[in-house]
Amino acid sequence: MEDFIVRIYRFEKDNPKSLVGLVEKVGRSGRKGFTNLDELWEILNSSMAVKVHRRVQKNRKGEKIGKGPRR
Repeated sequence: MEDFIVRIYRFEKDNPKSLVGLVEKVGRSGRKGFTNLDELWEILNSSMAVKVHRRVQKNRKGEKIGKGPRR
């Protein structure tokens, strides 16, 4: 699972879809800006997030996915 840092610099109290900020993936260089909730969702839902979703779908089909037992 990927970790993200989301910085929100501006929002409108009466319009929660109106956000302005930056997203960074932890451990990677670079940032992506967003100007509304839909753009933020697209950034968070892209690349690695899609791979995690595919793992969950495979897991529901009965394949065992994981790192092993916890200690």
